[in-house]
Order: sequence, then C-alpha cells, then structure tokens
Amino acid sequence: MIYFILLIQTFIASGTHIVAKVVVEDIDSVTLTFLRSMVAAVGLLIIFLIREKRIRIERGDRLKMLLLGFLVIPLNQFAFLIAIGLTTPSNAALFYATTPVFVMILSSLMLHERALLFAKVGVIVGFIGIAIVIFERGVDFSSEYTYGNLLLLVAVTSWAVYTVQGRPLVLKYGSFHISALSMIIGALLFAPVGIIPAMKFDYSTLGLAHIYGLLYLGIGTSIIAYFLWYYALGRIESTKVAVFTYLQPVVTTILAVLILGQIITLQFITGACIALIGVVLVQSSKSLYKRYKKQSEDI
Repeated sequence: MIYFILLIQTFIASGTHIVAKVVVEDIDSVTLTFLRSMVAAVGLLIIFLIREKRIRIERGDRLKMLLLGFLVIPLNQFAFLIAIGLTTPSNAALFYATTPVFVMILSSLMLHERALLFAKVGVIVGFIGIAIVIFERGVDFSSEYTYGNLLLLVAVTSWAVYTVQGRPLVLKYGSFHISALSMIIGALLFAPVGIIPAMKFDYSTLGLAHIYGLLYLGIGTSIIAYFLWYYALGRIESTKVAVFTYLQPVVTTILAVLILGQIITLQFITGACIALIGVVLVQSSKSLYKRYKKQSEDI
C-alpha cells in the first residue's frame, strides 16, 4: 500500500518541472511562489481546522516547525521557481535526482539511520540509471545556466533537510499535522516578500492554462504530493522514500510518450531499468541483508 501511495506521489511530482517551467515564463517567481503558497495554505487551513481542530505541537518542537516552514517555501519552492526560469527542466530533473543521495547522508548524520550496504548500492545504481535517462533529454551546464543550477542545488538541499528533519515530527504528530502546518507557516513567512509584487501583478494577462498550472502547483504538488511524501516518511525510512525520486523523470518521459507522442529510445529503456533496479535494491535492502547474513552463517 505504501509503495502505491509513493507511486501516486511520483506521478503528481513528475509534472511539476514542466508545469512550473511553462507558468514561470508569464508569472514572475516571487508572485508565483506567493500565489502557490497562498492557494496551498488556505486549502490546508480549512482542512486542518475541520480535521485537527487545534495545533498539538509541544513547546520544544516549535522552533523545528518554524525551520520546516522556512525550508519548504521561502527556501525550497522559491529557489526552485527562480531556478526553473533560469535553467532547463532536464537540469532540474537531474539535480532533484540527487535527493536520495543527500537524504541518505543527512539521515545518517542527523537521525543516525544506518544505511545498509545494499541500500547504498541501490542509491548509486539508481542515480546512474536516472542520469542515463536525463542526459538523453539534454542536460546543459553552460555558463548561462550556472545561476539557475546553483539555485537548484539550494532547492534540492533544502528539500532533503525538510525530508530528514520532518520525519521525527511526522512520527510524533502525524503526517497531515506536520505537512499542513509546515506549508501554512512557510506561506506566512514568505507573505511579506511576495504580497507587494502579487498586488502589482497584471492578472489580465493570464489565461486558463496559467490558472490550471497554478492550481496544479498549489493543490496537486503543495497539498497532495507533499502530504503523501510525509505520509510515506511516517511508515518507512527516509532513504526508501527519497529513492522514489528516481522514478520522476521516467514517469515524465512516459507521459510525454502518451500525450505528445515522444518516441521511447533504447537509452531510455536501459536507464529506466537500471533506475528501477536501484529502487528495488533500496526497498529490499533489509531482506537482502538478512538473506546474505544467513547464507554467510550457513557457510
């Protein structure tokens, strides 16, 4: 069940790079971040008041919640939306594909989660596979994209920290409680930065496509996908959740095939298969380790 939920999360997240790239061409990143966060915050606040009734965060965890709010919107989402306007979707996909590596390292340092050898191998194998897929789509590290690529690094690092630091709070208070509060806090923290540009923006220039794109980013990604991410974190280890990031470029390409008629190449099939092997290795690391240990003892 948890893997099915992660697949849904992956499906939703896979379209984010493309949708954001299209929308940010007509809405500046400050205004878009503000509108996206407000849509998510209002929706989550209504659900939170109906479902949760009250905030249950203990005094000792309030600073951690403030940190999560800062990480998720003013740092992660804002940096991503600036970056996607300055670089390519393929570059964004490649940088976000490093998420499992960052999460594995940070989980070890911050949460003392010990990654088994099979999990480490799986993360490396998966990254190799997804790099093969992404490089086929044209990754470009030329100087004109340097600033955008650096901002992507900031966005990915903040997302990895958000993932690792959020897990203990998710286990303590529940996935919806933490995902909703972090988004609401993040929206409030960004509001002073974004409200004036948003008030000055000429909304008459927007069409239905922009509105659908904004709703996709605000509801699809910021509410549904973020909640599913934290829901999974409450049930399996951080690295096992993060490794599903490898499937995003694969799903994006499959959608392009179905919708746009893009042709699947041998390079894509090879990379996708290697990436899937990496995901399976990480998810099966414990059982593989136990089997390996039993076989060693029998010998």
